[in-house]
Parts: sequence; C-alpha cells; structure tokens
Amino acid sequence: MAIKKTMHAITPAQLETHAWQYIQECINNKREQATASGKVVLIADRHLPTVAYFLKIWLPTQGLPTLCRSTYYNWLKSEDIEVLDTIKNIEGMFTALATDIVANEGKGIFYAKNKLGMTDAVLSLDHKINTPTIINLGVGIDPELDKN
Repeated sequence: MAIKKTMHAITPAQLETHAWQYIQECINNKREQATASGKVVLIADRHLPTVAYFLKIWLPTQGLPTLCRSTYYNWLKSEDIEVLDTIKNIEGMFTALATDIVANEGKGIFYAKNKLGMTDAVLSLDHKINTPTIINLGVGIDPELDKN
C-alpha cells in the first residue's frame, strides 16, 4: 500500500531539503570556550545528527511543520519509491556525518556503538608463525654426522 504524500504536513522532497539544512548546522556548529587568558573564543564543534532531534526539535524550532517519528519510520516501509528513497537518503546523510565525527574527533562513542552498530574489537592474528626450534647439543656434536 502506497503512502499518500498529501496526508502529511511536509513532503518527502521538503523533508530532504530541511535535512540538508540541519546537516549544515551540525557541520558548522561552534561553541564558546574559555582560553587560559580568560578570553572566550568560538571553536568548531560538529554535532552528531540524529533523526529524533531533527524531527522533534529542529524542524519545529525552524517554524517548519514536523513529521512524527512513527510516520518517518512508516515511510521506510513505503512502496512509494520517492518516499522510500528520501528516507534512505536522510538516514545515509546522518549516518555518514556521524561516522565521520566519531572516527575523526573521538567523540560520540556510545552513539557509534548504539546507533551505528560499531563495536570495540581487538585485532587478532589467527595464524602462527612457524619458526624452527634450535637445540644446542653442546660443543663438537654434529647431529648430521651421527646419522651413519
């Protein structure tokens, strides 16, 4: 069953446009930080994008119509290709940015584990290096000569 786009206050195309705007805010975010001299400066501090924040907080604070989370996830099951592709594109953008932030800035480890499926892993080597065992038989003893 196809989901009718007219039932919602926001269309998939509008939602994707707003998702890009939200991504830009996440990328360009700055926070105040005090320096050793007491001066306050703005430093780059990218935000991890999340679907929940985007839908429940960001859209309404921009004066935009919101989309309830259940509708968003129902769109993931849509037979309407435009709707389905839009939601997959948004999820992909959010995941790509979140992964980059986690990988390059070392923050958001719990987000990475819970939302991105990342895990702590120890690299293990399954193969053994075969090295010859050398036995010292003492001075003057040559096992090759004693074979006869």
